[in-house]
Amino acid sequence: MTATAVPVRPHAAPLVVAVDCSTTSAKAIVWDPSGARVASASAPLPLSTPQLGFGEQNPTDWWSATAEAIRTVVAGVDAERIVAVSVTHQRESFACLDEDDEPVRPAMLWLDVRARDQVDRFGTARVHELTGKPANPTPAWYKLLWIAENEPQTLVRTRRVVDVHGYLLQRMTGIWATSTASADPLGLVDLATGDYSDELLDAVGLERSQLCELLEPGELVGHLTPEAATELGLLPDTVVVTGAGDGQCAGLGAGVVAPGRAYLNLGTGLISGTVSSTYAPSAAYRALMGAVPGTYDYELFIGAGTYMVTWFVDTFLEPPGVGGSTPGGLELHWEQQAAQIAPGADGLVVVPYWNGALTPYWDARARGIMVGLTGAHGRAHIYRAILEGIAFELRLCVEHAERTLDEPIAEFVTMGGGSRSPFWCQLLADVLQRPIVLAGQDEATCLGAAMLAAAGAGLHGSIEQASAAMSALGRRFEPDAEAPATLDPLYEGYRAVYPALAPVFPSLGRAAA
Repeated sequence: MTATAVPVRPHAAPLVVAVDCSTTSAKAIVWDPSGARVASASAPLPLSTPQLGFGEQNPTDWWSATAEAIRTVVAGVDAERIVAVSVTHQRESFACLDEDDEPVRPAMLWLDVRARDQVDRFGTARVHELTGKPANPTPAWYKLLWIAENEPQTLVRTRRVVDVHGYLLQRMTGIWATSTASADPLGLVDLATGDYSDELLDAVGLERSQLCELLEPGELVGHLTPEAATELGLLPDTVVVTGAGDGQCAGLGAGVVAPGRAYLNLGTGLISGTVSSTYAPSAAYRALMGAVPGTYDYELFIGAGTYMVTWFVDTFLEPPGVGGSTPGGLELHWEQQAAQIAPGADGLVVVPYWNGALTPYWDARARGIMVGLTGAHGRAHIYRAILEGIAFELRLCVEHAERTLDEPIAEFVTMGGGSRSPFWCQLLADVLQRPIVLAGQDEATCLGAAMLAAAGAGLHGSIEQASAAMSALGRRFEPDAEAPATLDPLYEGYRAVYPALAPVFPSLGRAAA
């Protein structure tokens, strides 16, 4: 890459724009160098599910939603003050583009699971060793194998395979580049070298020329093109800085930049991650290139977080449900009811594999489990058992991961919709016997991208310094020292349920086919 000059505007206090292009929307937030949020805007992203297990989008919508969000958010801000833009994004999603940079087919998203057969046939220990990702349908590599077998003409017409980050950076700068922490989740990068794996590319029939140049997170890419600057409402000398995937940026935004701490995103799914200075693949976690160059993120992934709360409401409550339509009213009501139930929910156990088992079992055929139901159980019991089950599952994941981590996790910095529940945060602290600390900013993912922009633009001396200066912590939930006497026996029972029932799931899958 050629050197790119950061704009010098001596009469304007500098700001940066961070974009989070997620599965359902593009959000743009303007930040100052202290981590204060100045303005925000978002634009929706259409999502297509043409068949069960499919998830697709039009790549051009990534740009149109991003442009709309940036244009809206900067309309009320002096453009002279904005010196840099960076992007975080939904990971594993990718587009196949032709020689005119137009989509050959709809983009395939991280949530698309159509490549299960390819996972079964090609998900070897060698692939895990190279990529750090146990075999499952999420990485793009398996979906590219599906395309090669089911849509061979798609790859014949494909000039470029690009992640969301690389696509947006090219629309901003005209340069085909992405960050290691953005491309790696595709499953095409050898984590030991930080470069594309020729072995993996050969398997799907791709050449390096069909991929974006790899840069480190926080690196200057170039300036906005005149056309992009006009469309975004920014000045043409605004620099574009490489970002990272949404999970890595969430950890950075929470101030997790070294071993010994973990971020915990209580979103639709539950993602927790910690930082390592060395690479060691394990089924206990998903390894990724970190947002700080030279580091790795080890992620624990449970496919059920607030999704389970939504499922409970949709399944067991009549509209509008107890608690009314007030935001959080339903959850607050049922948490109050669950708090009246003793730990263990009178013998009811919920194993939250509604979307399969991820870390540490990686069993895509696993199903959700309720064990111990009696006529005495009601909705409050089920609600409590759901929250307990997710907490127990996280403890299971942490115990497996800590066998390999550089050092044990001392505390979790949490964010996401579930973090607004004091009941759930305290339950997690008691089950894990570690403090749960709220991130000081509820937009930690976008803030992580802002930190990369600020460091890349020279507003801070390094990414670590940007994280320290721009992050903060909120309320702290300390574990109850008496809780293990009650919770540990319940956890031992929980831990025994999945291994006992795992042989049943393949036949259940055949029945549902």
